[in-house]
Amino acid sequence: MASGGFPDFNNTEIAFRARTSLELRKASWLFRSFNYQWLVEGGEIALKLAFSLRLPVQSLVRFAFFDHFCGGTTIADALTRVHALGEYRVRSILDYSVEGQQSEAAFDAALNETLKIIATAANNQELLPFTAIKMTAIGRFDLLAKASTGTVLTRAETAELALVASRLHQLCAASAAAGLHLLVDAEETWIQAAVDRLVLEQMAAFNREVVVVYNTLQMYRTDRLAYLYELHAIGKARGFKIGAKLVRGAYMEQERARAATLGVVSPIQPNKAATDHAFDVAIAYCIEHLADVAVFAGTHNEDSVRHLTKRMVAAQLAPDDRRIECSQLLGMSDNLTYNLADKGYRVSKYVPYGPVASVLPYLARRAAENSSVAGQAQRELQLIERELKRRG
Repeated sequence: MASGGFPDFNNTEIAFRARTSLELRKASWLFRSFNYQWLVEGGEIALKLAFSLRLPVQSLVRFAFFDHFCGGTTIADALTRVHALGEYRVRSILDYSVEGQQSEAAFDAALNETLKIIATAANNQELLPFTAIKMTAIGRFDLLAKASTGTVLTRAETAELALVASRLHQLCAASAAAGLHLLVDAEETWIQAAVDRLVLEQMAAFNREVVVVYNTLQMYRTDRLAYLYELHAIGKARGFKIGAKLVRGAYMEQERARAATLGVVSPIQPNKAATDHAFDVAIAYCIEHLADVAVFAGTHNEDSVRHLTKRMVAAQLAPDDRRIECSQLLGMSDNLTYNLADKGYRVSKYVPYGPVASVLPYLARRAAENSSVAGQAQRELQLIERELKRRG
């Protein structure tokens, strides 16, 4: 097994060794399509209409892009991809990517599906060390928004919030019992305060000896570095460890639009450079405090991953230190994932799964991300074409 050092993220032979040339040519076509904004936007509308009319488009969607970004429609489907990734020392995070539900029955269904993921992962701990959950999968968005304002809840709302806390507690308890970790995804700023409070209490309960529960900090927010420091101080005072999943953020347009509508200062960093700086400062802080903090770096940014590996080498940390994980989404940034794994670093892929129609919102975000000015499409294309040329 390789023993650390600095991965070469331009090494396409390692990056794409799990893919056939046919698969690479298909991926090239997919990422080229993201260059056409009208196709991305029009395609999403057309697909929603097609599914609402129950037109037979599922096979087309699977062939075109679902199978590139998703592991399958069920846990059993996704496990095939999990084992394929594991052959190259890449771990997986199964993510039930069904969104937009609002009923208590739907929240209980999401809880039960996530408990099934944890049970599956318990038998495959090296391949599936983490499970992920969005709080809006197990609780109502508007309830979390109201709870975040500090407004007094009604008796019914208080009971409803207690149910949300109970669902989260069940997931944390199951993860701890199985020797696994739970990542709680970030949400919009106007519901995040309630999420932070709920996750903090689970950290206090389960992160005594090792880190089980991770909260997600979106570093495009101007206040998240200060929150990381505050969270660390609270943990030291109360005797528990901190799990910090660091990402750049996913709701920039909504956040800025809402701030403009309300006439308040935007909670988002003024530019990309400020976000990058905050992310890298947070990485450095976590590595400096590994006695109390475990860090999960969810990023496609090559500079940030280099920063992480340099910090680890400078601190003389083993590449497979269990307190440090790096992760990318399935179907993106294979040059980071596979080259990190080749050098022995702990790295994983988010592997979404779920019914094709229900996963459309997730797929729409991947398309939007790749078609944006700062998206991944051009970099992905460059690497794919380089590897195809190398193969001749």
